[in-house]
Amino acid sequence: MPTPDHDAPLVFTSDELDMLGRTADALSAYMGKPVLAEVVDAEETGFEWVVFAVPLETNEDARDLVTVQVGGRGSRIIGHKGGLKIEDGDIYQCKYLWAIQLSDIEGVRFIKVDEEGDEVAWSDDLSTMLPFALGSEPPPPDDDQDEAEDDPASDEPTQPPTLH
Repeated sequence: MPTPDHDAPLVFTSDELDMLGRTADALSAYMGKPVLAEVVDAEETGFEWVVFAVPLETNEDARDLVTVQVGGRGSRIIGHKGGLKIEDGDIYQCKYLWAIQLSDIEGVRFIKVDEEGDEVAWSDDLSTMLPFALGSEPPPPDDDQDEAEDDPASDEPTQPPTLH
């Protein structure tokens, strides 16, 4: 049985990176604006972490916001980048949403850090740290759909609205 190497940096698995990237994509769709997720290298801290942030709009007042810079030469932005075409070296001033860092604490692989820098959640299951359930299984049917199937009125064809 291999023994853990406590000197090795903690890094996200490819499945974890995929889930984090899909979370940024889902947040982009939900918020209607780009959400960037940048993985920060473990070189300095000994563990990787990912920051979620929204690029500020031109002339947006950021005085009351917690901001971070995302991007730069060699940055690792995951997901589809909210539709932005980011070139290597591009840097975005962003509103910080939250971060997830890796941990070597027994039973705690992930720690969520809020905009105040406080550790607000701990888990060994990444999906519990994210705002969307991103499993590989299709979502269950909506209850409304089931009710519509039981409603005889739903069998009647509907007419599209008439534009005047």
